[in-house]
Amino acid sequence: MRLLTLATALSFGLAGQAFAEPTPIDVKKTNGCGCCIAWMDHLEENGFAPTGQDMFAGLLVRFKLENGIPQRMVSCHTSLIDGYVIEGHVPADDIRRLLRERPDAVGLAVPGMPLGSPGMDQSRWREDYDVFLIEKDGSTEVFASYPGN
Repeated sequence: MRLLTLATALSFGLAGQAFAEPTPIDVKKTNGCGCCIAWMDHLEENGFAPTGQDMFAGLLVRFKLENGIPQRMVSCHTSLIDGYVIEGHVPADDIRRLLRERPDAVGLAVPGMPLGSPGMDQSRWREDYDVFLIEKDGSTEVFASYPGN
């Protein structure tokens, strides 16, 4: 009986470890970008494994455009995860939803750097902001909305 209990406990423990594996995400950013690091911290706190790569500003802009980010959707950092592009301060929950629903799209974007978004949440003030789904033709639609205070 003890052996069965031990085997069951071990199998649940190993299964729990498999589910707890952080999801890798590759973050392209400029050197010294504090809000990029803060956003990466937000991801890490929410089960992702971000790796950062510093790029010169001009190369980063080119990378964004080459990966389907429309100019009107640009923010300070761009990430790649499981075939999608994530632009800017997108909340971890929205990235998880994107990965779960798997739409035929480029990815998600939070244009600009809205106060209160992950990585930009150093003050009590929070702006209204939207997370946009970027379609492959460059059009966008609201994926999620966050109210200000």
